[in-house]
Amino acid sequence: MKRYILITASIALLLSSCTKDLKSIDYSDINPAIFPKTASDLDAMVNAAYYPLRGAYSNGIFSTSEKGVMFLSDATTEILYGPYGDQYTATLQSYLPKDAAFTHYYDDYYNKISMMTNTIDLIQKSTVSDDLKKKAIAQVRCARGLLAYTLFDLYGPIVIAPLDVIQNPLKEATLPRLSNQQMVDYIKADLVAAAADLPAPADAEYGRFNKALAKMIQIRLDLHEKNWSEVLTLCNDIIGYGYYSIDPNYVGMWDLEGAKNSKEVIWAIPCDYAGTSENQWQLMVLPAVYAPKGGFGTIQSTWYFYDSFEANDKRKTMLISEFTGTDGITYNRANPGTLINYGPIPLKINPDAARTTGLTTVDIIMYRYADVLLSKAEAIANLSGPNQEAMDLVTTIRKRAGLDPKPLANYSTLSQFNDLILLERSHEFWCENGQYRADLIRMGKFISRCQEVKHSTLTAPYKVLYPFSQARVAEGKGKFLQNPGYN
Repeated sequence: MKRYILITASIALLLSSCTKDLKSIDYSDINPAIFPKTASDLDAMVNAAYYPLRGAYSNGIFSTSEKGVMFLSDATTEILYGPYGDQYTATLQSYLPKDAAFTHYYDDYYNKISMMTNTIDLIQKSTVSDDLKKKAIAQVRCARGLLAYTLFDLYGPIVIAPLDVIQNPLKEATLPRLSNQQMVDYIKADLVAAAADLPAPADAEYGRFNKALAKMIQIRLDLHEKNWSEVLTLCNDIIGYGYYSIDPNYVGMWDLEGAKNSKEVIWAIPCDYAGTSENQWQLMVLPAVYAPKGGFGTIQSTWYFYDSFEANDKRKTMLISEFTGTDGITYNRANPGTLINYGPIPLKINPDAARTTGLTTVDIIMYRYADVLLSKAEAIANLSGPNQEAMDLVTTIRKRAGLDPKPLANYSTLSQFNDLILLERSHEFWCENGQYRADLIRMGKFISRCQEVKHSTLTAPYKVLYPFSQARVAEGKGKFLQNPGYN
């Protein structure tokens, strides 16, 4: 890869959990011999680690716009259909190395991992108390583990610069990508260490990392690797905290204060009108004629996805299949126009009709307790075969949705049970954190589902990974290898 120049100038601070005025710290003026030395110094460095993980169009990897992970990830599945632009490319899985919308996640964020590595070193060398160091490093390691996992999920193994390379930015260092096992070990080490020192869920500030989040990310990593025994252990750990429960009101979790008030939410990104952390979802999905406040209407769901729900499933409430626009026209499946011709509006969250900008104060929910229960059910079935314990966990999720239990006899084979898990995951987590793409890949249905629903002739088995940009490959001088299929 190219020289690892640590980009540390003018890093703006992320809010701790509530909206705060953004401030700017110029790390290029900081003398590592004397910084950090106070609790406020540590807070500044920790906030900088949270910063790239927020929702923001220009520099937040979890933006709810087309610049964020969820938007394009769900567009590669049956959940979303994009009629034009980058979302259309995602819809057909036709992305190539020239498509910056799919290469930018790596290009824009891999150096943030290096920034976090340097931050950890500075904290370790600081003169603050060991307790303050431990708490700060745990948050930075959780941030680094989450970002590394997110990039790994999209691209496979990436380049991870060691500290000595980061601290010698003027020395040319061309590095190869890690092996798959090295990548898994790297992410796992961060998450295990973070879980040990982060606060328990009951003690954590809203919007901040806690032990359960570190373990939830590790669950996703272990699902990726099909490490079922670890998935089961981690799920039991989170259940054992006795803190989380299934929220009886599925739709209510996406109300204006829903995430903050829910005991199901493991981690959500706080958002505000000022754009400190942005949620642009209504702007992205609502047509201009949607009353009382519309948006750009850049993406739709699919009727295939809508039809996959049972009639009384509460989880499809915010899939808007009919509305009367400000133009006086009633749009529905029989009269879709060009607004819902591919599928209903995937609103998911409260319309926030009184919002004064294109942004909303609805927080971005990233991980929920429902994922723990469905992950445990999948792990049990893959370890021991489908049994009543696993089905009971699925039933818990279905019951909240207003649905009857499924008889175990109808899902007695592992293939049948995994199909049920996959369907429940799509219904439970649509337009949430983009992880359903990984679920399809894990179940071996990512390509075939695109062919079935989107009728794409441009997808292929290698599309389970995004391409790297041509610039990154060229800078690698033969050491940095493009993902197979894109050469």
